[in-house]
Amino acid sequence: MGTALVTGATAGLGLEFAWQLATARHDLVLVARDAARLEQVAAQVRAAAGVRVEVLPADLSVPDDVARVAARLAVTGAGPDDARPVGLLVNNAGFATAQHFVDGDLEVELRAVDVMVRAVVELSHAAVTQMTARGRGAVLNVASVAALTAGGTYAAAKAYVRSFTEGLAVELAGTGVTATVLCPGFTRTEFHDRAGLSMSSVPDAGWLDAPFVVAAALADVRRGIVISTPSARYKAASAVLRVLPRSVVRAIGHYR
Repeated sequence: MGTALVTGATAGLGLEFAWQLATARHDLVLVARDAARLEQVAAQVRAAAGVRVEVLPADLSVPDDVARVAARLAVTGAGPDDARPVGLLVNNAGFATAQHFVDGDLEVELRAVDVMVRAVVELSHAAVTQMTARGRGAVLNVASVAALTAGGTYAAAKAYVRSFTEGLAVELAGTGVTATVLCPGFTRTEFHDRAGLSMSSVPDAGWLDAPFVVAAALADVRRGIVISTPSARYKAASAVLRVLPRSVVRAIGHYR
């Protein structure tokens, strides 16, 4: 079924992507910062799904680490080693900055941009160069409904990813390679807890479950859908955000 590379693969949506892809008989390359946790996840997936799992510890805010992941994505399978080419790239790694920009730590903001923008661009480039040469493949970039809001660096980064992926999809038309951007709403993972964000104001009806989000995204990738927004309620919310005057969107304030 081919090999998939997933960034941010030890938690949240990334972990769910790893399990669902392994269940669908994809071999995996798992990327995350925590090497010990990566090895633990890889061992569990190998034992349960019986697929090949490579681990690639990397901090995607560090250029040299990004370059190592890009080098793995560039593998075409034509060389002397047994490394298999990646047929699906899932750019999932990211985090909420959990601070206001003006009085916040600039290094945190820059790291967020490196992980959620710069790394996405570099890894996408490595992947599609290899994929178009082979005439098949897919890139799935994880953005957010927040891309349509005015929510600081996080929303701005996700807006970039959304626009970037749409443009990439246009450029890839006819190559056998597709690009999809996933724009979920609030999803039950450890994402918000790890950022120290209180989400008590979000009603139960506003939450999605990670297995549903990932299954919907992978189904949209298979269909070649460019913008994947799981659930009717978030499709409706996205439509409203697109037509509201930007002054109203700004008045709504930060998503957090």
